[in-house]
Amino acid sequence: MADKNITRRSFLKLFGGGAAAAALTLAGCKNKTDAAISDEYKNQVEPPKGKMTYRVNPKTKDKVSLLGYGMMRLPTMDGGAGRESDAPLDQEQINRLVDYALEHGVNYYDTSPAYCKGMSERATGVALSRHPRNSYYVATKLSNFNEDTWSRDESMKMYRNSFKELQVDYIDYYLLHAIGMGDDGMEALKGRYLDNGMLDFLVEERRAGRIRNLGFSYHGDIKVFDYLLSQHDKYQWDFVQIELNYLDWEWANEINERNTDAKYLYGELDKRDIPSVIMEPLLGGRLANIPQYLATQMKQRDPEHSIASWAFRYAGTPKKVLTVLSGMTYMEHLKDNLLSYCPLRPVTKEETEFLYHIAEELVGVETIPCNDCKYCMPCPYGIDIPAIFVHYNKCKNEGTLPNKLRKESYAKLRRQYLIGLDRAVPKLRQANHCIGCGQCEPHCPQNIRIPQELHKIDAFVEELKQGKALKDL
Repeated sequence: MADKNITRRSFLKLFGGGAAAAALTLAGCKNKTDAAISDEYKNQVEPPKGKMTYRVNPKTKDKVSLLGYGMMRLPTMDGGAGRESDAPLDQEQINRLVDYALEHGVNYYDTSPAYCKGMSERATGVALSRHPRNSYYVATKLSNFNEDTWSRDESMKMYRNSFKELQVDYIDYYLLHAIGMGDDGMEALKGRYLDNGMLDFLVEERRAGRIRNLGFSYHGDIKVFDYLLSQHDKYQWDFVQIELNYLDWEWANEINERNTDAKYLYGELDKRDIPSVIMEPLLGGRLANIPQYLATQMKQRDPEHSIASWAFRYAGTPKKVLTVLSGMTYMEHLKDNLLSYCPLRPVTKEETEFLYHIAEELVGVETIPCNDCKYCMPCPYGIDIPAIFVHYNKCKNEGTLPNKLRKESYAKLRRQYLIGLDRAVPKLRQANHCIGCGQCEPHCPQNIRIPQELHKIDAFVEELKQGKALKDL
């Protein structure tokens, strides 16, 4: 089997292996003029109450909803999402979403001091504190990403402040946030959690009952993941948060050479009977906005449900999955996800093979694996990194990327790309202003070599301006 996988991967690399198709993030998209998006919801039925699928935490016996609410894309007063917009969060709308979610059985709410420009914990606390404390589980993180927050004092301040913002006296699920992110994940692990004694402190907090479950979220450096699991006897991890979807299951490394297949991550946790909390079931929205010919195949097999529902059903099917997180900004997305899990209809063996067929097709669509999370921002030189990648991926996904091999359409596509780029990204914020300082790269959860990709796009744009086109980036 191993030889077969290697051969297939080699084949894909030779014949167009690359990143999955990237497009607009489902949870952050509210363009009602887009027929492809609005068609998913125009005949949306009301999700049933009392039908939520639950999983039981083997240690605490918590009965956790299979759908978890990710509080990182909360709605803002300007109609946007807190991850992208500078407008204040819309607390009234957040309250409505949380009320509706609780009413339909969602009891796991995942936040962080870093989400929504630092305002997610407070908004989450306001919304949840209006309900009985035993009606929900709250998860938050020690998000001490920057070196100036690595000290014990600063880390302790962040930890203590989470209780204040969330209005709780205990935290149900607490995570070391984004371990393995950046070029030297082991060094960051030592600085953020080991050398300052914070991990030992958190273990003591769990013993005291102020933390009920202790875990970590994994973002890229497999050495750190393996090391922490090797210390399971010492730390007794209660859960681990990993990226899992039908594309990442076996093709994560094809998307990005520094990613790890979810099959390995989930398997290692399963061996130790550690529950998995799932992030990125839609891979940043890309699995909800796949190329039209693949979407058509999905609709032919299941015309009653959205494209996104395939990914949610897949992510929720493994038995050791405790909950699947989704960052839901708008009510229609919450309702759609509830329909996937009220109750869950596990993917069959035949459906799994179909999804792997979709995954293999997506691997051949070469894009940059940017989830538009904006962790790389702000750029000290003003470059709008996510917008540059989103524009390139959109054109690649739609088949409108200029290429001299398409002589009959090259001039038109070249003009469209350049005009579209100027509309999407102001000239002073485009890739040609990147000096390669590398400040952005350690913050990317997808481990994209950002300066390298920006320089490739810059070269591509310069070729277009000169009336030429690169065959491939």
